[in-house]
Amino acid sequence: MQETKLRRLDATDERQYMIREDYEVYEKQGAPLGAITFHYHSFYEVIYVLEGEYSSMLENQTYHLKKGDMLLIDCNVMHKYHFVEKKHDSSRRIILWVTREMLQGLSGEGMDLSACFRGTGSRAYHFPIYYEEMLRGYLLKLAMAELPDVPAPEAKQALDRGYLTLFFGYLSVLCLRREYGFSRKDMVSHPMVEQVSEYIDQHIRERITLEELAGHVHMSKYHFLRKFKEQTGVTAHNFVLNKRLIRACEELSRGRGVTEVWQDAGFTDYSSFLRNFKKTFGVSPGRYRGL
Repeated sequence: MQETKLRRLDATDERQYMIREDYEVYEKQGAPLGAITFHYHSFYEVIYVLEGEYSSMLENQTYHLKKGDMLLIDCNVMHKYHFVEKKHDSSRRIILWVTREMLQGLSGEGMDLSACFRGTGSRAYHFPIYYEEMLRGYLLKLAMAELPDVPAPEAKQALDRGYLTLFFGYLSVLCLRREYGFSRKDMVSHPMVEQVSEYIDQHIRERITLEELAGHVHMSKYHFLRKFKEQTGVTAHNFVLNKRLIRACEELSRGRGVTEVWQDAGFTDYSSFLRNFKKTFGVSPGRYRGL
């Protein structure tokens, strides 16, 4: 397999949105310069480490990944690249983005191919070598711009659908095995972020002040603001706003009306909700609901 045929994203590429409407697969090398602040998206993401090391923070957990490790990121989960100086310069990884609709279309009766993203434990895995090599093979084939002896783009697309089905089929079964997930010693917890996130979830419909958040974690307001930005890469204010937008997206996806959604997400008025929603997602809430 010639690596020169792999689709690649430059480490300086900060894009966190999909161009295609179904899935995208790339190889990425080196420490990323983008994705260093909390962000989220409406599609699933898989990160597989080909070489070196890589670290990522998902909400209140930081995972330090090594060669062969795999990280699964659900839709609308806040996450970011966790910088460790000189650790990730030689990192090579495969990035897979896939939409809910794509996995729903590939799922068959009795097999939900998105189930692997919804576990309650670790979101990072290290599989036995046989399974790891098999999964890596599917990812590398998906990342190839073209397959040898398959010149027709239509044939490549059909084969890719098969590789995606096999990849997520095996992954959904393997992720049920707790022994393949990272243990506590393999990840770093961030209790302050967890406490803040839980508080916001519990009071999402209410007005939430920075003073309340600081008091909840027993810190002065200014110490809290500094520590929170230091750990997450975003301000506490933006964190609250994004949690409200995530809640709105989830409820819109369930078919709820726009008026119900912005009120239940805790926005004080519709104009504020509309402005922030369109700025973040590029479409109106009504349009998003119909996608």
